[in-house]
Amino acid sequence: MVPPPPGEESQTVILPPGWQSYLSPQGRRYYVNTTTNETTWERPSSTPGIPASPGSHRSSLPPTVNGYHASGTPAHPAETAHMSVRKSTGDSQNLGSSSPSKRQTKENTITINCVTFPHPDTMPEQQLLKPTEWSYCDYFWADKKDPQGNGTVAGFELLLQKQLKGKQMQKEMSEFIRERIKIEEDYAKNLAKLSQNSLASQEEGSLGEAWAQVKKSLADEAEVHLKFSAKLHSEVEKPLMNFRENFKKDMKKCDHHIADLRKQLASRYASVEKARKALTERQRDLEMKTQQLEIKLSNKTEEDIKKARRKSTQAGDDLMRCVDLYNQAQSKWFEEMVTTTLELERLEVERVEMIRQHLCQYTQLRHETDMFNQSTVEPVDQLLRKVDPAKDRELWVREHKTGNIRPVDMEI
Repeated sequence: MVPPPPGEESQTVILPPGWQSYLSPQGRRYYVNTTTNETTWERPSSTPGIPASPGSHRSSLPPTVNGYHASGTPAHPAETAHMSVRKSTGDSQNLGSSSPSKRQTKENTITINCVTFPHPDTMPEQQLLKPTEWSYCDYFWADKKDPQGNGTVAGFELLLQKQLKGKQMQKEMSEFIRERIKIEEDYAKNLAKLSQNSLASQEEGSLGEAWAQVKKSLADEAEVHLKFSAKLHSEVEKPLMNFRENFKKDMKKCDHHIADLRKQLASRYASVEKARKALTERQRDLEMKTQQLEIKLSNKTEEDIKKARRKSTQAGDDLMRCVDLYNQAQSKWFEEMVTTTLELERLEVERVEMIRQHLCQYTQLRHETDMFNQSTVEPVDQLLRKVDPAKDRELWVREHKTGNIRPVDMEI
């Protein structure tokens, strides 16, 4: 579009009802219909019956994003420019009008908890960052209703809860292994104590040797269980605890970082709303002064009108600046969300894999302990197979015999 020649437009030219004029950042004047949100470079005609703007110039400014042109120019005044879902409204006589300049539009975005999303009705299908992987970075952008009915929970908060639950499970696993170690230690102590018991210590022969080996096997088994408990501590419980502490530090780092960005985003959004409100007030003030000048109800000078217009333009610039800062904050939050969710995903995979490996180590130690226990009873089995009651009797008799002459009948 060709901008109007310099000097063609005066600052005090009266526009038709519902139209406002603004300057783009490049200094070009354009016009906005506050009823239909239409924009044009051409000054609307004030002659009744003539369309406010030729059809060929309708919406000739760049396409809008979140209520703003790509160049940063506001697509419409603050009372209609917003980041939440709204429909442009006008007087009742405008609804259903056949005039080409009268049409309704709808924003393509919706704001939830200070975050701007595409509207569900107009949102195109978005490509996943990690298709087919069900990755954290693709499915936790929006909020979810609390199952207990206490409001909503942010998607990132759900991920944190998942991670915190995993940390708690890991802690409970460590406590379980600690209890297992305690049982092993107590069992080993009791076995060692029992092996020193003097009961049946006077048994003799091959059976006595087997019995002594049974008692000795208890001492050997006690030693096996002490070693098992020590290995459980060093190779299973301690690594679980150390990993949990490191996991806790990583979780805090992620939580605080995203929380700070979300607070910054909320602050920027509040600034946008404040700037939008200020622009609305400035535009109303400018419109009121312009109307007063038109109907001769005020002695406002042209300089007063220019001053009000400058304030309105400054308020618009402030709004654009706030929106730009908001978009920067949201982009930063988006980037960090992707990075952090992928980091949480990596931490969870690492946690599960680490626990799996140490549980495998636990079962391996169990197998080794069972083999050692078996080795302690093998000598007992061997001696029990050698127990020979006849041999034991011979040995005992040889050692304790008193004589082999039998008594005879007495003679007279």
